[in-house]
Order: sequence, then C-alpha cells, then structure tokens
Amino acid sequence: MDLRILVVEDEPEMAALLARGLRHEGYVVDVADNGIDAITLSNGEPYDIAVLDVMLPGMSGFELCRRLREQVQGIAILLLTARDAVDDRIRGLDAGADDYLTKPFAFAELAARLRALRRRDSIGATRLDLDVGSLHIDLIRREITCAGRQLRLSRTEFDLLRLLADNVDRVVPRADILESLWGSADHIDANIVDQYVSYVRRKLDAVEAPVRITTSRGVGFQLVAIPS
Repeated sequence: MDLRILVVEDEPEMAALLARGLRHEGYVVDVADNGIDAITLSNGEPYDIAVLDVMLPGMSGFELCRRLREQVQGIAILLLTARDAVDDRIRGLDAGADDYLTKPFAFAELAARLRALRRRDSIGATRLDLDVGSLHIDLIRREITCAGRQLRLSRTEFDLLRLLADNVDRVVPRADILESLWGSADHIDANIVDQYVSYVRRKLDAVEAPVRITTSRGVGFQLVAIPS
C-alpha cells in the first residue's frame, strides 16, 4: 500500500519541489500551506508521515506538530526549519517531532530521513513486548510504562529506547544506532544520537525509571537496570 505524506509548506516553489520529489519516490502526497488546512486534511486522510515547515502563517509548525500528534495515531513527523538553535530542536522534540532537518538541505537527505522513519516500525517486529525491571515496552501499541506510569516519547525516542532495551546490558555502538534509526550515517550528523539519548534520559529521570543509559566514551550507549 502506498504511504501518504502531508507536506505543509507556505513557500509555493518549495512546496512544489517537495511534492514532485516525494511523488517520484513513490509517496502519495497532499500539500497544505497553513496549519488549519493541514488539520482539515488530516481529519479526512490517514497520513503516515507529515513534513512540516516550522515558519507557517497563523499556526507555527511546532503547534501543528502537537495537534497532529494528538489527532493522528502513529503518524511520523519531520520538521523543516531554517533555524539551527538547540532550543528550537528541543522545542520541536517537545512538540512530538520524530526528526528535524535544517534548511537548506539536499532532497536526498530528506528522502533518506523518511526511509529511516518508515523502517523503524520493523525493528523488533517479531516480539510483542520488552521488560527491563519495572520498565515495560509494549511493541504493538508502542507504549512504555514504568510502575504503572506512562512514559510519553516521540517515535524516535521510543525506537531509541527500544533498541537499547533489546540489547540491555550491552553497549550499542553509535554507528549501529544511526544505521537502525536513520538508515545511514551518510547524511546524518552523528551528534544527533547524543541529542536523542540526552532527551530520553531526561524523560526517564522524570518518572524515576529504574534504568539508566550509560555512555561508553567513543563507542556508544548502554541501557542498564538500577538495582532496587
């Protein structure tokens, strides 16, 4: 079945270029130039992925991201931004984005990021759940609970924690994380792994999860259970 992508971009030339390129990649593409129209479209179509410009008229890409995350079950969201500030990246992740891409970018990089988002659902697909101490990962519902408290993660954060949990007590090399979650290191800054690890750590700490992510300097990351 063809995957449906919602592109929300208010610059007509950029929107046309994105739509043409994505259709060439085999996606079914709808385009909106503002958040209200995007929400209206999402009410009628089961989109798999949304590509959102941050600087939109009326409603920012951050706010649109939050609304789509609440409204469309399982949608993957990639933000396009001309900004490169760490605060904007964090704001996007807080809003529920799975990935972000800073303008200007090569279309090949966008296509690679989208292929990576598509692959993530297949990681660990033969298993139903994972448990690390009282941390429970439901692979079917894509939900994580800790002692009955739900841990709210974006798709990328979920897939990172799932990968580490599937290799609990083993160091997962940074290159393997890049390959598993983003498909290739060719177009990706390796520091993105550290950024997402930092973000997941904060969320684990917020619910006092009985696990921690340790760093093996120069190698990768490891999920370990904290003895009770």
